[in-house]
Amino acid sequence: MKIVACINHVPDTEAKIKIGTDGKTIDKTGVNFILNPYDEFAVEAALQLKEKMGGETIALTLGGDGHKEALRKTLAMGIDKAILLKDNSPRDSFSVAQALADELKKLSPDCIFFGKQSIDYYGEQMPGLVGELLGIPSVSAVVALNFEDKKITCEREIEGGREIVETSMPVAISAQKGLNEPRYPSLKGIMASKTKPIEEHQPANYPSVVDVVGLQKPSVKQAGKIVGAGADAVPELVRLLREEAKIL
Repeated sequence: MKIVACINHVPDTEAKIKIGTDGKTIDKTGVNFILNPYDEFAVEAALQLKEKMGGETIALTLGGDGHKEALRKTLAMGIDKAILLKDNSPRDSFSVAQALADELKKLSPDCIFFGKQSIDYYGEQMPGLVGELLGIPSVSAVVALNFEDKKITCEREIEGGREIVETSMPVAISAQKGLNEPRYPSLKGIMASKTKPIEEHQPANYPSVVDVVGLQKPSVKQAGKIVGAGADAVPELVRLLREEAKIL
């Protein structure tokens, strides 16, 4: 069995983000980048599936040299092989998905894991896009998995509850928080990951269908107001919501 975990290299959640001079990208100066936290669930799912069914695990990402840091973490966790589609040019989700799909067609994996979303853009598009481009089923926001031969039962989060989905391989699955508890890299794994080779491939340069016009930080929140207490404060509250907040 061949199992692929598609990962991303994203700014740390604690990083202080500044907008770059071009107004369209972030200023990466001093920003610490990490393996996307949701992708850790995908990597762990890939490792657990290999432990149950056997086979080979591969971590795949698209980006510049900085993405090697995230790939090495997956190797330290126990992934067998790492592939970097080396391209640091701006791409939208569809362009990234097309490049990943090209490589995945060559690999012919039985199961492809993604994180539910990346914490930088929160697009939640990649699993569905790649599944569609490959012509295979995709299941999103998965919180429980069961594999029996080629049959897969997924429990996924939906609004107001959970849904049970049955499908077969090959399949693309996006991992939600709660699916598993990602393992910590062992010292042996960390040392071994430093010498493991990372394959570099050149992806096709698909044009983006979405252009970033500009980035801006959210407006600073205004201080709250206390308009009174009890029923007597309701008319003033309604007036402020209508005239100042303009939400009524």
